[in-house]
Amino acid sequence: MADHNEEACRRVDVGISRVFELFGKRWTGPIVSVLMQRPVHFAELRRAIPGISERMLSDRLTELGAAGLVIREVDEGPPLRVAYRLTEAGSAMEPALKELGRWADTYLSPEARGGC
Repeated sequence: MADHNEEACRRVDVGISRVFELFGKRWTGPIVSVLMQRPVHFAELRRAIPGISERMLSDRLTELGAAGLVIREVDEGPPLRVAYRLTEAGSAMEPALKELGRWADTYLSPEARGGC
């Protein structure tokens, strides 16, 4: 039988809290989704995510890098270009994120998904 006392209701799963602390931020999911496909240069990543500013993309990539999920690689060029790719830890999220996508397709209305 489930534990329904007041103390149990106040506890929040620490792992889930940590995941949503990062992935609950706007743009983080779409960035990781693009990077799951392959490494991408900054400008290409920005074009792949309509509406994101350069500043916001840079901030989110920095956060993902600090969390150990994304690596920044500089191609000295010429021209100088910066590419981003998922780390092993970042790539390990793919099954969970794909499952969340399937869940959204099944249970969220098009209006709730923000699309058609």
